[in-house]
Amino acid sequence: MVLDGAKKIGAKILISGGGRCNVTHDVVAPDDFNGNRNAIAKVLRTFSVEETVAWFSSMGVELKREETGKLFPVTDRARTVLEALVGEGGDVLSEHRVEALERGFTVHTSQGTVTANRVILATGGRSVPKTGSDGHGYDIARSLGHTITPVFPALVPLIVEEGHWIQSLSGTSAEVELSVIAGKVIARQRGSMLFTHFGISGPAALDISRHWIAASAAEAAAAPLLVANFLPGETFESLDRRILAEGRRVLRGRLPERLANVLWPSEVRNLTKEERRRIVRSLIETPIPVVRDRGFDYAEVTAGGVPLSEIDLATMESRRCEGLYLCGEILDVDGRIGGYNFQWAWASGRLAGNSAARASIG
Repeated sequence: MVLDGAKKIGAKILISGGGRCNVTHDVVAPDDFNGNRNAIAKVLRTFSVEETVAWFSSMGVELKREETGKLFPVTDRARTVLEALVGEGGDVLSEHRVEALERGFTVHTSQGTVTANRVILATGGRSVPKTGSDGHGYDIARSLGHTITPVFPALVPLIVEEGHWIQSLSGTSAEVELSVIAGKVIARQRGSMLFTHFGISGPAALDISRHWIAASAAEAAAAPLLVANFLPGETFESLDRRILAEGRRVLRGRLPERLANVLWPSEVRNLTKEERRRIVRSLIETPIPVVRDRGFDYAEVTAGGVPLSEIDLATMESRRCEGLYLCGEILDVDGRIGGYNFQWAWASGRLAGNSAARASIG
């Protein structure tokens, strides 16, 4: 029996991947996640990408690989995925929000109580709370003896200082390398970045966001810097040499014209050494004045949660409460953008489900 608090289930599936549902990625490794990677590896090994593709195919959902490595249903419709999952059977009770869970188990819902000998907690985190993942799952886990590591948004757009030139380039995208620096480089991410009316978004910005947020929250830490290299692969020395040899032609085909005109206005010629070095610096080491993230309403995933050390990774059963299993986003695991978080959901959910079923039969 599946208990879901929403009126219509699967809202997160329907909005994922721009409404197409990025089911998984063609290559998924522990390094694609934040968390205890040795522990994550144990769970991922139980259900590979190839097995995931075959599983969806068995339900009539064929997947296609796009150039980025992302796998989508050939229909380009997230509803195809949702309907296949729901169509696999079982009692799915919507509008049955779980209010509390007592050991044993007595499940208190908004529609009454249910008893069970095995329970799987698959409530998600706090991202996009209007879909139902409002963080209540953490309260339930705590009530049964679990601890919760600090929870914060991940894969979330970032807001810059009001009036910064970044906001004037809304709609422009560029290939960049972003670095979070707090005394040293904490994280580095290369990919497409989208300029928006509030700041930055796009894969590179979303992937780096959790590292900037975590560094910002670190006790006694200086405020982290987010620095952009708009010509990934170039160093100060290499770009300085190229500009000396090629002038502004070095930007041709490498930067959107709107961005190029901000960093090196086309009318600026015959550079002095000081001007040239300033332009080089702006092209490869531009500080992005992030003031905050857009919050859980806009986050694609939640960082933090129940530590994997409190879970038996062979079964996903809780080490704190016999008969309770946990899977998915409620756990302290978050992955990159591109289908990785779904793969964690499929692998950990399948392991939890099969383990709970075997224990019930046994």
